Amino acid sequence: MGTATSRDLVYIHADESCLGNQFGDRANPGGAAGLIEVFDEKRGWNRRDYYVSDPDTTNQRMALRSAIEGLRLLTKPCRVIFHSDSNYLISGMQDWVHGWARRGWRRKGGPIENLNLWIELVSAASRHYSSQQGIAWRWVRGHAGHPKNEYANNLAIEAARGLKDSKGLIKSGFDDWIEAQQEKDRFMDFLDLPPEEHFVADPAPPMPPLL
Repeated sequence: MGTATSRDLVYIHADESCLGNQFGDRANPGGAAGLIEVFDEKRGWNRRDYYVSDPDTTNQRMALRSAIEGLRLLTKPCRVIFHSDSNYLISGMQDWVHGWARRGWRRKGGPIENLNLWIELVSAASRHYSSQQGIAWRWVRGHAGHPKNEYANNLAIEAARGLKDSKGLIKSGFDDWIEAQQEKDRFMDFLDLPPEEHFVADPAPPMPPLL
């Protein structure tokens, strides 16, 4: 795809949460959330948040939801850099879905777990592969001092705890959050500038099966 300026790029930092995984005999509420941002050289960052919840779910399902919701909320095809600490999500979109498609949408070991959500995600991602657009899927280490990942994690936890739904994009609370964190001497080396990006999209997802 070549080099893109910051204003051409949409950055999504997403995360998921599932509460009570250690208990096998009760419902496990979950949340999926993200921070969407675009940088303009004159106006700075334009940021929005989103989050959804489920009264009984898994971390893997909510990781997929975090991407489905974020990509669906973009109103036109975009160049997207999507960050997540979910190996399940990132490996799935970079590698697994292509192998599944070649095998008739089955794993080597049998049926694909969460197939309905993978199909939703492939469909949501596919619309961003037109007119020189695309998605770069990037894994980040969770709980390793990445402020935007931690912010998305907090959004997901709060969504799970309160079974909340933002019902679309809402004004982001990231600026207030990072200021409060820095008052506690956290993220003191954080610079609120876009990275220099050489944008290379991952291969377009395969056509999903008809269920």
